[in-house]
Amino acid sequence: LDKLAVNFGSEILKVVEGLVSTEVDARLSYDTAESVFRAKRIIELYEAAGINRSRILIKLATTWEGVQAAKELKKEGINCNMTLLFNFAQAVTCCEAGVTLISPFVGRIRDWYQNSTGKTYSAEEDPGCISVKKIYNYYKKYGYDTVVMGASFRSKEEVLELAGCDKLTIAPKLLEAMEQSDDEVPLKLSAETAKDAEVGPKITVDEKTFRWMLNEDAMATEKLAEGIRNFSKDLVKLEEFVKEQM
Repeated sequence: LDKLAVNFGSEILKVVEGLVSTEVDARLSYDTAESVFRAKRIIELYEAAGINRSRILIKLATTWEGVQAAKELKKEGINCNMTLLFNFAQAVTCCEAGVTLISPFVGRIRDWYQNSTGKTYSAEEDPGCISVKKIYNYYKKYGYDTVVMGASFRSKEEVLELAGCDKLTIAPKLLEAMEQSDDEVPLKLSAETAKDAEVGPKITVDEKTFRWMLNEDAMATEKLAEGIRNFSKDLVKLEEFVKEQM
């Protein structure tokens, strides 16, 4: 499957100028050593195809083990995209580890809160947007270089609420909705405004603190576990499909 993923990534890189993310097997989300091994193998496959590692982001789930794998990979010039990120402890652990990029899931956070409270949130009060704003402001206020790339949007209003974020990954239908809109797009986030943002003191998150803070956040605990399970199910389906074609 690693070779298949690299083949797809190589084709994508023929038509995009930037980076491509390739995910390590989600079933390794709690295994640092094996995640590092598989990530290195993915990079070796890309380099064998003539693609420099600087164009690849290795995607890992934001478990404690996943962040430690990203920290080790960074030492060898391998950059990572930390996915399934739902809470502040995960974000702080990533920036302290020097991770290249994080992908906090805006829409999935909102979904959980809407399902649990029955409330419909405006973009301004959207729990997913609020989470990303805090992470962005914390990173910029305390001088971390980790890139914040908001992901998993449910509406163009959510996207616009994070105008100014380092990067955003936006579905085609939302891009089309934005293209057709004449709404003003005021800047919501910037390194300058982050200086005065209320994000609390700078903290350090070790393993026991990470696990406790995650445990105390029902939404993040449930969505992280759910995401890993679903990614794993999709891998099994892909494995079965590939076997049928052989």
